[in-house]
Amino acid sequence: MIDCVRTGLAAFILWRMNPASTKEDTRSSKKQVGLDGDNEARSGKQSGGSRRALIGAVFDRLRFQNLHDERLLEAQVEKDNFHQFNSDFHKEKEMVDFRKWLLALAVVGLLLGISSSAANAQSTTFTCTATAGVPNIIRSEGLTELLGDLVLNCTGGTPTQATTAIPLSNVQISINTNITSRIVSTPNISEALLLIDEPFPMTDVIPVGTNPGVGQTVGQLGCLANNNTNCAIISSGPGIGATGSYNGTPGHYNIFQGVQNGVNAIAWTGVPLDAPGTAGTRVVRITNIRANAFQLGVSSTLVPTQISMIVAVNGSQTITINQPGGGNVVGQVSPGLLQPPTVTLNSLIGPIPGAAFYQQCNSVNTYLLSPPPDVPVTTDNGISVSVEEGFAYSFKPQSYAQIAAVQAPTGATYLGPGTPSHQDIPGFAYHSESGFIPENPAIATLTSTTAGEQIGVADHGTQLQFTVTGVSAGVSLYAPNFVYLTGPYGAGTPVGVAVLINQSESIGGAFTTASTIAVGYAGVGGVGVYTSPALTAFAPQGTLIPVLVSGTTTTMVYEIYYADSSVQESISIPISVEYTSNTGSGIPGVTTTPATVGVEFAPQSTVGTATSTDPIPRFGPSGSPVSLFSISPCSCNLLFPFVTNIAGFDTGVAIANTSVDPFGTSPQTGTLTLNYYGTTPGGGAAPAAFTTPTVPGGQEVIFTLSNGGNFGVPATPGFEGYMIVQANFQYCHGFAFISDVGAQKLAEGYLAISLDIPGLNRTHNAGENEGH
Repeated sequence: MIDCVRTGLAAFILWRMNPASTKEDTRSSKKQVGLDGDNEARSGKQSGGSRRALIGAVFDRLRFQNLHDERLLEAQVEKDNFHQFNSDFHKEKEMVDFRKWLLALAVVGLLLGISSSAANAQSTTFTCTATAGVPNIIRSEGLTELLGDLVLNCTGGTPTQATTAIPLSNVQISINTNITSRIVSTPNISEALLLIDEPFPMTDVIPVGTNPGVGQTVGQLGCLANNNTNCAIISSGPGIGATGSYNGTPGHYNIFQGVQNGVNAIAWTGVPLDAPGTAGTRVVRITNIRANAFQLGVSSTLVPTQISMIVAVNGSQTITINQPGGGNVVGQVSPGLLQPPTVTLNSLIGPIPGAAFYQQCNSVNTYLLSPPPDVPVTTDNGISVSVEEGFAYSFKPQSYAQIAAVQAPTGATYLGPGTPSHQDIPGFAYHSESGFIPENPAIATLTSTTAGEQIGVADHGTQLQFTVTGVSAGVSLYAPNFVYLTGPYGAGTPVGVAVLINQSESIGGAFTTASTIAVGYAGVGGVGVYTSPALTAFAPQGTLIPVLVSGTTTTMVYEIYYADSSVQESISIPISVEYTSNTGSGIPGVTTTPATVGVEFAPQSTVGTATSTDPIPRFGPSGSPVSLFSISPCSCNLLFPFVTNIAGFDTGVAIANTSVDPFGTSPQTGTLTLNYYGTTPGGGAAPAAFTTPTVPGGQEVIFTLSNGGNFGVPATPGFEGYMIVQANFQYCHGFAFISDVGAQKLAEGYLAISLDIPGLNRTHNAGENEGH
């Protein structure tokens, strides 16, 4: 279309400069202009050749026309008087020349404008489209949750020619909460990275055996992007990947380290960002961005709380960024634990939902202390405290090395933390607490700290703390040194495991990272835990060890060594209560309110901003404690439904502490409280309650209403009504005898009624018999 307009204009201009020309001249002129233009276009690389040919033809025709006009004027002068027309001749010639040159210059300017507009229309703009793919589900309790990567797919523009410095750009991202990526050095140098052209590692490839894509850059080279010189690159010429300027060879960086720029932004200054032109799509990936999800909380609506990331670019070139107005969603916030935990007593008759109830006078789980065989104990299999992750992948190991150790064909034991592997393939889902960890050569070119604080490395795997409060004096707690996780696993697949890490070996040999745990495999239907696909039965937990109690509180921290990212798993810790009864010394202490247990992620922290020293991951408080167990005093409660000391009658009472027997029962001691309900002579009030001194096992309290009795029981003359006796020992029995004085005319005896029997039981104790 532009060529047609150009040819038409040329023909029109030539005609206007010589309207008297013959048709043959016009056709000849048009033909010559077209040939000149075609020859120039074929010899040039762009449309500039045709433009030059067209302009040249206009000026050639103009010079020819001027010469022709001069000859016509001279001939006319020869016919007339030369002197008369000499002055007019020069004036007319100048005016004709001016009009023709003016018209020619106007046409040249128009052609140049058309050609320039055509060239601009044929070029493309350097454009990057931001996308986050599928955003990560992140834990609402987390202060350092790893967000999904933001990827810029860049096309178009004019690539920098070889041997020329690539234009520098400044890149900044911001999110709608605090960024908590680790600060690895001063001033505010972050572990956050910007990658160009998806650089594949040359060494330390994890997972082993993974290969780069066709044409992908192999080799990672980093620099700190905090000024206009650190990361400068001299272009290798147009190209993407291995053939481009970001190929990882010396001076051709492809990993750029950012700087924290405010609480919610990371900046990369002086990044050489080259347009790909027609070579393909240039991929810019922003990774290792951690966020404070706890700051936002869980949505109260059906729409989850979201974390969005906005990217901005400026510098010496114009780059168009296509992104949603509010940025790309890189994280959706959801509870990482389903609260509250459930508590189940693993009794000998099966699991019983709810907290455990113990009595002070009965020793519990003393088999854990290897007691003498003649000491009776109450045993159980612990009180299971269970909690489920809020979504699959809420539980994670420290690094991919722990996943690879289990999935390897020869993997026989789980791997502890402390030897994190590289996680150096851009965009690979490593399913661990760590982020992108470049290969060693790249780490050497980036700013980092000690080995334990390297870029991308988490300090530990997911940790869960079980906090028990209200532990009575004389009570010890035991817990397993590891437990297998549970969930709907596929048959024969490895199951998750959590290890007790915070208990001192000096009090029972807590599990350490140097110990080994056999890999457990799910049974048929995902039920049961087995040591091998041969389905050999295996215990679901490790050895019970004592847990250190400080005051009335203890905390047990379990770390995930392996979890299946595609299974929503649960962790269940059986906590065993142990004590040896000594009621005379008040051991164990009676609980006025039940002991409780809460489960939360660990470690707990109030630091919600980026730091160089605080652990990753860390969490805010979120637990909902529930009752774990209670210890009630051992008591025996008896009802004497009728006693009297009026009208010549009297009542005698005997109450026995029968805890001494031939069956090996531990003797119990305790007081008796006599509670009177009725009247005294003249309608007076019943006597006040009376508590005896301690009654040893094997002895009896004997008294009459008229005269009182041993253990200081006072007389209550003239009383008639009923009496409830509370004994602070478990085995009590009572007998009452009513008669006239001297039992001359009438006498009747009965056994006291036990109020501790099943059924309609107001004491919540279990008695030996009902009585009659």
